[in-house]
Amino acid sequence: MTTQKYIITGGPGAGKTTLLQALKDAGYHCSEEASRRLIAEEVAKGSGCLPWIDLSSFAGKVLERMVHSYSETNASTGPTFFDRGIPDIIAYLKAAHLPVDDRYYTAVQRHPYQHLVFILPPWKGIYVNDAERWQTFEEAAHLYSCIRDTYQALGFTLITVPEEPVHVRMNFVLQTIVTTFAAEGSQHLLL
Repeated sequence: MTTQKYIITGGPGAGKTTLLQALKDAGYHCSEEASRRLIAEEVAKGSGCLPWIDLSSFAGKVLERMVHSYSETNASTGPTFFDRGIPDIIAYLKAAHLPVDDRYYTAVQRHPYQHLVFILPPWKGIYVNDAERWQTFEEAAHLYSCIRDTYQALGFTLITVPEEPVHVRMNFVLQTIVTTFAAEGSQHLLL
């Protein structure tokens, strides 16, 4: 059985990382968000390769990390959950009105994810800024719209994760996968 690669996405501060941590704690393989770690590393180096300074350069580095993370999961079995996917890079570039060169679209084709993508809408009640999340809530909501539109344009089916406590969100994601497998007549098991 090959790895089922599921993306969990949404605007900044919507609870993706918390949901991914809950899935990881429950024993699922998860791939952390490449951009948050890269921001911390670039800030520590005093680099100008940051999304608020040079998004185009930053996007290229994030793509390299996402491709690497994707490749690392090829030997796994069962589902892997990604905190963002390659289409998120396209969305961020579009939101900033920057050109999106072909390497990003080629990367999406060469690194296929499941057609179902879990998207978390903006949730003002949990939104906070931190060292890697500099956007205002309104900017985060705009990014969410760009992310949603990009995934839809690329042919993914978006499943909106409800604004609920993290255990409810996790159960929603897992039940959606089981239900989808049953509807598609799949013989694969989630675990």
